Amino acid sequence: MGRGAWENGEPRVPTAIAVTGADMALPAQDERTLPAAVLRDVDTRPLEQVLSELQMLIEHHGHVIVVCSRAAPTAVRRRLHTLRSLLESDRIALFSPDLPPLGLAVLARQLRQLASCDLSPGVLASAGRLLIHYIHCGALLGSVARLDRVPVDLKQHAKSWMPGSQFAVLAHPQPRLVRLGPDASLDGPEFGTWMLVAKGRLPSDWVTTTLAPAWKVQGLRETPLPAESPGWWGTGRIIEFCTYLPDLSVLYQLVTSVRRGSCHWCGIDVIGDRCVFCSAVPPAPEGTPALTRGT
Repeated sequence: MGRGAWENGEPRVPTAIAVTGADMALPAQDERTLPAAVLRDVDTRPLEQVLSELQMLIEHHGHVIVVCSRAAPTAVRRRLHTLRSLLESDRIALFSPDLPPLGLAVLARQLRQLASCDLSPGVLASAGRLLIHYIHCGALLGSVARLDRVPVDLKQHAKSWMPGSQFAVLAHPQPRLVRLGPDASLDGPEFGTWMLVAKGRLPSDWVTTTLAPAWKVQGLRETPLPAESPGWWGTGRIIEFCTYLPDLSVLYQLVTSVRRGSCHWCGIDVIGDRCVFCSAVPPAPEGTPALTRGT
């Protein structure tokens, strides 16, 4: 596995992985995990201040990948797009996959691990879409009355009003919801993983004593509940969980085993069918009308 790259005889400065809150910057998984750049209070600080901070990141690191939850306030996501537009830069990637906050924090940490390797910015940014497939995340909820990100039928909504009801929910990769009981189960990963657990205001040990052994996790750690989790799940009575691949060598092998190409618009190396930095997609076959740049 590469231990870094050199450019013009000097060590390559790694691509910056930025998050929009300190709670999304999980503790390092290993000694090579790079620190996250935390863009604090993006929506409330003066625009010029945040703009200057982001500009400095670009100047120092060359490229910045901003990982932002879809549960973040609309003002935060709007401000990020404004900042990118003002800087007129294709060196900023805004990455907002549809994962619960804890799963997104885990994915951001995996990108921080990979940022220490000899991966180009485009490949590193594209790696996020690949690694999502190896993450299982969900939550134990005290109510699903306000849950709108996972399908919930009327019967389950009605049961959520019964005192003491709890629900086990898998949000990714395949949404599933079951009422907690002696036979309640969720399909887990078919490969070795670690589990991260974040406890909210729900007294239960089901995740650590039942789900974790059923999923045969190889290690388990706890972390504070991300601030955006209650909003994502529709309740603060929650225990959020996420399984992931912790080993950098495995992550690196997964990413480097995928065929890579060059973005036809900006020329950066990518894996997959869309450039995360300039949003360009491969041109359509000749004779087929299509947009070459995403929005």
